Amino acid sequence: MSGPTANETWVIAAGDTVIKKMVESGLVGLAPLERLVYCLWVADYGMRNAGDLDAADAIYPQFQSDARCIAKHLSLQVTCEAFSLPRSTLESEYDRRFEQICDEIRDAEARVSHLPPLSPILKP
Repeated sequence: MSGPTANETWVIAAGDTVIKKMVESGLVGLAPLERLVYCLWVADYGMRNAGDLDAADAIYPQFQSDARCIAKHLSLQVTCEAFSLPRSTLESEYDRRFEQICDEIRDAEARVSHLPPLSPILKP
């Protein structure tokens, strides 16, 4: 049995950081990339703990549509494509796409800090 990948460790840590910020400022207080990290964390939580996205829906029902919209806003093609898939396809392809999604989001961290907030795009 192998240990977690660097991206598995990252998504847990990054998600924890975002959740702590949400406690203080709410979902609306998150920057676009932080909100995308939260969407990914929610999806990952469901997939790793239950093998599907039902738990993700219970935590944050619009995680998939928000992830798709934010990824498009941030020009993250791999992530946008993944979260644009039908739910059943996303579930079946999640493990295969996970590393690329994480890599793309992590690579974007430095270049997206200048983007405007998502308020006109997403509702809290």
